[in-house]
Parts: sequence; structure tokens; C-alpha cells
Amino acid sequence: MDIDVSLVRRLILKQFPRWAGLLIKPVELSGWDNRTFRLGDDMTVRLPSHEAYEAQVKKEQQWLPRLASRLPIAIPTPIAMGTPSEEYPLHWSIYRWIDGENATTERITNLNDFAIELAQFLNTLQQIDANGGPPPGAHNFYRGGPLGIYDRETRNAIADLNGMIDRVGAITVWESAIQTVWNTPPVWVHGDVYPTNLLVKDRRLSAVIDFGCSGVGDPACDLTIAWTFFFGESRETFRSHLQLDDATWERARGWALWKALTTIAYPSNYPSGRLEESLRVIKDVIAEHKPR
Repeated sequence: MDIDVSLVRRLILKQFPRWAGLLIKPVELSGWDNRTFRLGDDMTVRLPSHEAYEAQVKKEQQWLPRLASRLPIAIPTPIAMGTPSEEYPLHWSIYRWIDGENATTERITNLNDFAIELAQFLNTLQQIDANGGPPPGAHNFYRGGPLGIYDRETRNAIADLNGMIDRVGAITVWESAIQTVWNTPPVWVHGDVYPTNLLVKDRRLSAVIDFGCSGVGDPACDLTIAWTFFFGESRETFRSHLQLDDATWERARGWALWKALTTIAYPSNYPSGRLEESLRVIKDVIAEHKPR
């Protein structure tokens, strides 16, 4: 959708006139599922970029307040929910602004410490009562569900990229991953643990944002950052501080492989500029994998 400052200003004026005089400006990294804008000094506005993402709005409005009090660092706090209109046909949200910068290695003092902080956050998230939480589905693109749901897409991508990647190695990693299952009661998952959804302040992890792909299920999908951000010692540190078994790590490699493959094979579905990262992730998961 064509979402810009002018549209946001009109929506605020009509639905939340008490905030109509506040400055509105796009944030530096707006996101893919949503377009994000700063509203004054203390708030942020997020509008789904496509109807496929609208279900995430009500989910966050319902569940984020319940999760926030149980987590060790900040997550988004919903303030209000906008309703569909002629100008914009979807629900949308206003949240409290959270200070911080998107995570990069340059903004972090010690990547091993950061890995521990993130692992502790995920451990705590997984310990929160998941009863009644949203199961995997279209609302979160089946994050937390069985990895096999993407079997055909993954195999097609491997075939399409033959010559660009190690096809045999990729198939081996994938088949090993889908042979394992999560046999434990479902736990909370964030669904999109990526550096742009991790905020840093004073060179440490300060907040986790964008719970649009959250749900309850298998936490393996939350571990792909082990290959998209961590490497070497920091990757091992991250793994050693997680309260999960080897089979979950196996499936995590599968999730990382799937995302990297589809980012290359179907680039129109993802933000641009990830080719180099995706090729590196594929190479790393294949190199790390040891056949059973």
C-alpha cells in the first residue's frame, strides 16, 4: 500500500484528534510487514503494508500487555488501535516509543554478552504460560509450527538455485531438520528474531520489538539469528545458554536454511540487499551440520 506521512496525519486527525498537532516522521528502518512512523516524542504508529499482516495488529494489542510484565527487557506497549476507513482499509496500532538503535555488531560492546542476554530473553519468553496463546497459522506464517509445512517451497528453491549453492549439502540439512519434531507443550515464540527487531542502548540489548509473527509452538524458529547475526564463539555462546535440546537446534538450522533459500529464490517477497547474507547463512548451516 502507498503509506506515507500525509496518510498517517489524516488518520490521526480523524481517529485520534488529541494527537493531531504532534510531529509525524518515518523511522529509519520502517519494516517489511508494517510501515512505521514516529508520532511526537513518545509514540510510534504502525500500519500493515498488506492485508496479510492485519491479523498481527489485534494479536499484539491483546497479548503484548500480558507478556510485558513477565519479560526482563522492554517490548512494545500498545496505546491505541486504529480502525479501517475509506482511506486505509485495515486496523493499525499506536505504541509507546522505545529508545534504542537497531542491533549491529558495531553498536555492541561484547557480542558474547549480547548472545547471553538474548538467550536469557528467549528462555524467559518460553517459560511464560502459553495456554490460550495463538497457535501457528496464517497470522504468523506458521512460525512455531512444523517445519515440514515449507518442504515443497524449500526443495523447489534448492532446485532453482542449483549451481549457486551446495545442493546436496542443503538437502542433507533440510531432511535432517524435518525428521525431528517438537514433542513438548507449546511455548511462546517471537517469530522474527532478527537484528532489526532488537534494540541496543548503552551498547547492550535493551528491547525486542515487532511481535507480529509471535505465537505459541516450537521455539526453533526463534534461533535463526544464530546464523544471521552471531558467528564463531558468539554462536556457540548463544546455543550454550539456551534451554533447548539438540533436535531443536537441528530444526533451527532448517528454519535458517529455508529463510535464506527463499530470500534468494523469491526476492520480491523480502527486503532487498540480503543476497550476501543469505548465501553466507546457507554456507554456514551446511558447514556446521553433521549427519547423524
